Amino acid sequence: MSLPICTYGNPILRQRAVEVMSVNDDIRDLAKEMFETMYKEQGVGLAAEQVGRTERMFIVDIPAEGDLGDDGQRENPGIEMPLVFINPKVTGHTEDIQVGPEGCLSFPEIFANVERWYEVDAAYIDLDGIPQTIHAKGLLARAIQHELDHLDGVLLVDRMSNVKKVALSGKLKRLVKETKKAL
Repeated sequence: MSLPICTYGNPILRQRAVEVMSVNDDIRDLAKEMFETMYKEQGVGLAAEQVGRTERMFIVDIPAEGDLGDDGQRENPGIEMPLVFINPKVTGHTEDIQVGPEGCLSFPEIFANVERWYEVDAAYIDLDGIPQTIHAKGLLARAIQHELDHLDGVLLVDRMSNVKKVALSGKLKRLVKETKKAL
């Protein structure tokens, strides 16, 4: 079952997510519903807050064609998608920065260039309750950082330049108004 997406202006998006104490059927069901929702909305990542939940988890599924570096080679060839990150945290990163366009299902039709680390190391628990680590590059690293931001109540608008915020102010105000009206 697909879940409704919480859009900018919904207060749950500003909440800090709560640690998952045990990986059980409820968590597995939530992950399944989140994947259905993400695929329906054509996203590559989705955090629990974006579907009105406060569990500290997110999902990511980067298509192979989205995982290509400037040289045309896969950046994360050994990583099997899709991924479920429960209680994730970044444990390391390179100093290399990438600036690139980001969208967000909670900000429909809004995109902005955002600065992120090019490579990150992360630790998380998988759907079997097993601790995992990952070294990610490029779009996968970007997606992990973006979704982790959601778990900390940090949104796309917080990562935009002031110039971009001013340029999008009308769209952002309309989105907040529509969201509050729907609540």
